[in-house]
Amino acid sequence: MAESPAQPRTPALPVTFRPNRTRAVLLGVGTAMFVTIGSISFLLENLSPGERISFLFTAVLLSSVLVLLSRPKVVADEAGVTVVNITTTRRLEWAQILRVNLRPGDPWVFLDLNDGTSLPVLGIQPGVAKQQAIGDARALRALAESRGTGAHDH
Repeated sequence: MAESPAQPRTPALPVTFRPNRTRAVLLGVGTAMFVTIGSISFLLENLSPGERISFLFTAVLLSSVLVLLSRPKVVADEAGVTVVNITTTRRLEWAQILRVNLRPGDPWVFLDLNDGTSLPVLGIQPGVAKQQAIGDARALRALAESRGTGAHDH
């Protein structure tokens, strides 16, 4: 069957969608910040051991926040989708996903679910890599439509 440009190809499963550029920036900045603050704590000669520990604790805390922000992803497999957001993880069966939405101006994809709720999917976000996010959203939509009860309108 020929594929039309409007119908994206369904990716092979399992597939993981994540904002790779955003993740690289967050992890890079977190590492640089940890190294910088840690180095300062050892280079300042007049610091007491307690002050050095507080510098290192601050470095760990700030870096941990950036690691947490780099966590979002979406993992699709034959059975369904696992949505990993900043502090939560939710497993969905394909039949639970009615629609995959990424409208102009949306900060990330939203899934309309069969229980009447909408689930934000931070693993697909157009902020830094808009074309990648649009392609990922189309691929996830194609998967949902081919495997679940998803709506076929775009």
